[in-house]
Amino acid sequence: MSTRLSVNLNKVALIRNARGGNLPDLVKVAIDCEAFGAEGITVHPRPDERHIRFADLPVLLAVVKTEFNIEGNPTRHFLNEVTKHPPHQCTLVPDMPSALTSDGGWDTQTHRGLLTDVTAELKEKGIRVSLFIDPDPVQVEGALQVGADRVELYTGNYAHRYVSNPTEAIRDHVACALEANRLGIGLNAGHDLNLENLLFYRRSLTNLAEVSIGHALVCDALYFGLANTIRMYKRLLLD
Repeated sequence: MSTRLSVNLNKVALIRNARGGNLPDLVKVAIDCEAFGAEGITVHPRPDERHIRFADLPVLLAVVKTEFNIEGNPTRHFLNEVTKHPPHQCTLVPDMPSALTSDGGWDTQTHRGLLTDVTAELKEKGIRVSLFIDPDPVQVEGALQVGADRVELYTGNYAHRYVSNPTEAIRDHVACALEANRLGIGLNAGHDLNLENLLFYRRSLTNLAEVSIGHALVCDALYFGLANTIRMYKRLLLD
């Protein structure tokens, strides 16, 4: 199966916020990404709104025609905003407010009560729920137990280790993919995936439904242009 590409717009919003205006126009970029072939748009509002703002959610929801994915730590404020503007998918991420970027996944046993309640609340609104986890089959099973529809594997360590030993770097991710397939839970992945490491990752996980890529894609777009960059990533995700 082919894997869907969801473009994370956080870095685009960060550039916009740096000057206090509306350049680049987040809505136009979202529309253009879809026109260029993206099959989803991802945003990750954080408490300080340093890139995506909560006010962006209803505006983007109104224009995204593919799949809208909102990521974030399930604080009460976050959940209120997400349920007020329900996306197709909500990816729950255990970010600390001070986190520069996501750097680890949920312990689904330690946080089982919280995740069970939050997942049920989101699914009542018809929102598909994905849990951001480290590549550990135990966490895949834990995600199923709390009612999640999918898991998103944290690929930061994979990207770091891929440079020196791709086979070792991918091992735990393959184990998770096999477990997800056995349990019937969907499989996403994201963080530091790029043009160098994506093809090997996708070919190693045959049931990979979706990847979310932002930072590397925006960096590549500075050299190749946004339309060309999205096409380059898409080619790596097709059968």
